Amino acid sequence: MNTQAIISFLVYAAINAFTPGPGNILALNTMSNYGWKKGKDILIGIFAGYYCVQALCAVFTFGLSQLLNPLMFVLKYVGAIYIIWLAIHIFRSKPEEGDNGGEISSFVGFTLQFVNVKIYLFGITALTGYVLPYYSSFWMLIFFCMLIATIGSVATTLWAAFGVVFQRVYIKYFKVINIILALILLECAYGLVFK
Repeated sequence: MNTQAIISFLVYAAINAFTPGPGNILALNTMSNYGWKKGKDILIGIFAGYYCVQALCAVFTFGLSQLLNPLMFVLKYVGAIYIIWLAIHIFRSKPEEGDNGGEISSFVGFTLQFVNVKIYLFGITALTGYVLPYYSSFWMLIFFCMLIATIGSVATTLWAAFGVVFQRVYIKYFKVINIILALILLECAYGLVFK
């Protein structure tokens, strides 16, 4: 892989990882709502799910291309439903929920990633567009998918850090912020199904 291809891959990965998506928005909202101490479990789940999904992308790209299109069709709708559920949850959440435990767990973050079609498309597009022209071995595909998951985890951590930094602002303006975040998620769900 030449330098230009590596740079193109990294730029593509960074743009995809740092743009708003369900995982990044959930991380931002959770940290704004609960802070780092109570919200870190959801990040662990998001990261673990990211790595698992990217490993699946490598497997799919390597040998299961016949199954991929029907699976992506189904995941598109499952993901849209889950994203709508997240939008409703974020819209209805209040800062006070951080004191009573709320629904913050690694499992929620992990599950999100399995229906987050954005990261499936991200991984498969990166592999087919940037990696497969140079490498076809399974282990190279796994390596690049783990690199994608690492870049994505760094991006999600940044979104979570913004949530912690803006926690005081969030507490003051939580309803307006929740509406904006919920609308962004609804746009993600719409884009998944209709674009």
